[in-house]
Amino acid sequence: MVRRREGWLRDRRDWVVTERLPKIRPNEVAAVQNAVLSYAYLTNAGENVVTRQARGWQGAVMKVLGAPDFELTVTGRQEVTPHYVRLNFDAGGLLVDRTPHPTMWIRLWFENGGKVMQQRAYTILNPDRENDSFDLEFAIHDGPAPNWAREVEIGGKITATIMGSKFAFPEADPEGYLIVGDSASLPAINTLLGAINGAPAKVWLEWQHEDDRTLPVAATANTEVTWVPWEKGGNVLVAAVEGAAFDASGYFGWVGSEMKTTRATVGVLKTKYKLDKKSIKSQAYWMHGRNPF
Repeated sequence: MVRRREGWLRDRRDWVVTERLPKIRPNEVAAVQNAVLSYAYLTNAGENVVTRQARGWQGAVMKVLGAPDFELTVTGRQEVTPHYVRLNFDAGGLLVDRTPHPTMWIRLWFENGGKVMQQRAYTILNPDRENDSFDLEFAIHDGPAPNWAREVEIGGKITATIMGSKFAFPEADPEGYLIVGDSASLPAINTLLGAINGAPAKVWLEWQHEDDRTLPVAATANTEVTWVPWEKGGNVLVAAVEGAAFDASGYFGWVGSEMKTTRATVGVLKTKYKLDKKSIKSQAYWMHGRNPF
C-alpha cells in the first residue's frame, strides 16, 4: 500500500521547503506503487537511474499521475534586492488552457550535480494568459535552484510541471484577513493580497536580511504590515502574532512559513483569534535543520 506523504522537500538556505503531493485516487494507487518500486529496484540494483529516470521517484509519480510538462524560456530578469531575483518567462503553453488563481504554483526541475534532478515549487506572479507569460521570484542563497536563477541568461530554458496547485476563497466574504509568512512565501502572499480587493488585512512577515524589508508587498490602505526578524524556531514571529490577538472569528487566516512555525501560528489563530479550522489555509514552506539538495 502506498501512503500519501505530507510533502516532499525543496531547499531554501540551510532549510528545506515542503510541497504537498497531489491526492492519489484509488484507481491510481497500483500504478504509483509500481513506479516507486521500479525506481527503488533500479537504485538497489545499481542501475544508472540518473539516466533512466532523471527525475527519480518524484518524477515517476508525476508521470503516472499525468502531470504535464512545459518548457519555460527566460525573457528577462530584475534584481529586486541583492538577495532576491525576479525572472520573466515565456510559459511555453502552460497558461493557454488554465485560469490562474491566487497562490498558484508550479514545479521546476533543477540539475543536482549529476545526481537525480530535484523539483522545487515557485509561485506564479503576473500571469498573462493572452501572451502566455508570467514571472517567478527566487530568494538568492547557496543551492542549485537559486544558483540557476542567479546564473541563467536570457533565452535560458527550464522544465516545469504543474499538478496539485489549488486555492479557493470562503464562499462568504470574510471581515478581514490574517496573513503570516516570510520572504519565501511573499510571492504567494502578494497574489493573495492582490485578489482580496483592498479588504482589511493584517500581515506579519519574517525577515532574515535587512533588505528583505524593502521587498515589494502588495499592500493597500487597509493592509497593516509588520516585519519581524527571523529567529530559529520562529519564536519572535509567533509571539508577534499572538501579541496582537483579538476576536477575529469573522476573518480568514493564511499561514506559510517554516514547518514548526506554521504549526505554532495556526494554533495561535485557533486559540487566540478564534478562527475555526475551515477558516485557515496553511502550508509549511520550509523546514529548518535540513541540508539543501
